[in-house]
Amino acid sequence: MGESGGPGFFARFFLAFGVYFRFLFNKEFARAVLRIGKGASSVMASEAPSIETKPQVAVPPLKEASPDSALQLLGLLQQEGRFIDFIEEDVTRFSDADIGAAVRVVHDGCRKALYNHMITQPVRDEREGERVTLQAGFDASAIRLTGNVVGQPPFSGTLIHRGWRVKEITLPKLTEGHDVKILAPAEIEL
Repeated sequence: MGESGGPGFFARFFLAFGVYFRFLFNKEFARAVLRIGKGASSVMASEAPSIETKPQVAVPPLKEASPDSALQLLGLLQQEGRFIDFIEEDVTRFSDADIGAAVRVVHDGCRKALYNHMITQPVRDEREGERVTLQAGFDASAIRLTGNVVGQPPFSGTLIHRGWRVKEITLPKLTEGHDVKILAPAEIEL
């Protein structure tokens, strides 16, 4: 959680990335988001994005996170996949086929950046769609409960997404004085 109780930078970053592509390729989701954005007082339940509820958990004290590593990772995504260029581009003027071709290039580059600097693994080993039971004391930071969350554990439900965790991260060392806020230097050809 961030300073104001909302999601932290990494959570917002990856949520925005996922929502962007869901908005781009899922017409119903895009329609519901547009209605909400226009201040529609009622969105049909079938069109509304699902709202997740969380069980009441004691909130641990918050610590200040340095943005340096996040900025460094964002710089690597830009360097390898032109991620920021893609996000900043107004894609409304391009055909779906053109956007699909660009997504492939961005995907390959961003994947390369992640694979070169991180080892990830699923949070849960079960296959998506399998029934799972969570006993009392489960790690609420690694598992998000959705749907009709009432009562106390054990909870039984269907695994919708296995989740991801970073097993190892090896970001490049930075020289002293390196400005991590420069995600990609301007390029001037002479």
